[in-house]
Amino acid sequence: MSHISTTTTENRLREEIAEIGRAFRLLGMAPGTSGNISAKLDDGWLMTPTNASLGALDPAAISKLDWDGNLLAGEPPTKESFLHRAFYDQRPDTGGIIHLHATHSAAVSCLNGLDERSCLPPITPYFVMRVGRLPLIPYYRPGDPALGDAIREHAKTHGAVLLANHGPVVAGKTLEAARNAIEELEETAKLYLLLRQHDVRTLGEAEIDELRQAFGAHW
Repeated sequence: MSHISTTTTENRLREEIAEIGRAFRLLGMAPGTSGNISAKLDDGWLMTPTNASLGALDPAAISKLDWDGNLLAGEPPTKESFLHRAFYDQRPDTGGIIHLHATHSAAVSCLNGLDERSCLPPITPYFVMRVGRLPLIPYYRPGDPALGDAIREHAKTHGAVLLANHGPVVAGKTLEAARNAIEELEETAKLYLLLRQHDVRTLGEAEIDELRQAFGAHW
């Protein structure tokens, strides 16, 4: 019975990853073969394949890995799997992780003078509740394993990071939570870019503290 349940859960998550990938492509958040999505299983984790378009994922081809990184099923995984592993290692309650090169958040990642403690200010309560502080990870070349170590330094205390000149990585207790958070992050990045030349009212500490108490926000 447990094997049947595990298989059912895995198949459901494969379908969910493919559906989320299609949605991101339609929203313009996953150009080309950029971005990757993962989900945790009881016996390993699912990871989108290398050089795969998120808009055209075959659920059966999605990689399944054990916690030693061995491929158990599907096609070879993205070379950025270690970005996800860094979060899984540090946040045991993580159920899903998403990394995108979405336009507005990637644009913010290319700006000079960002606050390294949080690249985006508390513009809206929804950003504070769903994402929280967004620390900046310095630039590393794509595929550099040292990037995973840099993420680990922040992953224990933050559910999302922004990779310089690259894009965001967001973890959630479920895959759906990660999806909602990264969409909120992208919308906040868009607002931030639209408002940069204006005198912006951000949430004050008392307002953020109210969100902590009412919704368990982490800021």
